[in-house]
Amino acid sequence: MPAPDPAQVQVIRTYGPGHFLISGRDWREPVLVMAGATAPWPVTRPEELSADNVAIVRAGAAPAEILVVGCGSRAVFIAPAVRAALKAAGLAIEVVDTGSACRIYNVLLAEGRRVAAALIPL
Repeated sequence: MPAPDPAQVQVIRTYGPGHFLISGRDWREPVLVMAGATAPWPVTRPEELSADNVAIVRAGAAPAEILVVGCGSRAVFIAPAVRAALKAAGLAIEVVDTGSACRIYNVLLAEGRRVAAALIPL
């Protein structure tokens, strides 16, 4: 599968305490990053993650198959019920610290995978 055109997708350029630079735009809040768009995400703590607040990544013509969750400075366990609901919706989930999530998202995107990232700032 050919790599996506960087001009057509959302690429995480940098991240740091309290911000992300995604395809030329500075974000200073939690975000959902999908190949075609980045949007504010109303989750400030990993415990707030639910199948409902990430449902948008499964919508559209090319729904994500993988969701990488960046939990801030360290990874945490996601509630088993949430993990099960995401799996039932056809979404694999990887929960890591935010820096790792940014890198994983970019690598999977470059491989042409249908990936999304739910990111809480450091």
